[in-house]
Amino acid sequence: MAKKLLSALNVSHQSTEWVFKNFSFLLFLGFLALVYIANAHFAEKKVREIQMLQKEIKELKWHYTSIKSETMYKSMQSQIDESLEPVGLDLANKGPKVIEIK
Repeated sequence: MAKKLLSALNVSHQSTEWVFKNFSFLLFLGFLALVYIANAHFAEKKVREIQMLQKEIKELKWHYTSIKSETMYKSMQSQIDESLEPVGLDLANKGPKVIEIK
């Protein structure tokens, strides 16, 4: 009885026939799965790269700010006077000259 039922349904023959009939569709689904996985890896790689660049930008901003503050400090009149003392130059703190027109 069981043999008659299995032979009547012919499950294995129908399933193999269905697979071969839809083989191109199954290949297309496999290709889409590969593209999906590759896209996920590519996106994750880009996210890591963006995070690395953001960290580098923060470090460069810090470096720029420290150099800028150091430059502003060294360009003050008192610091220029101190840096010129060993050379023997003395800038007198006389202030600006006023030109009067009569």
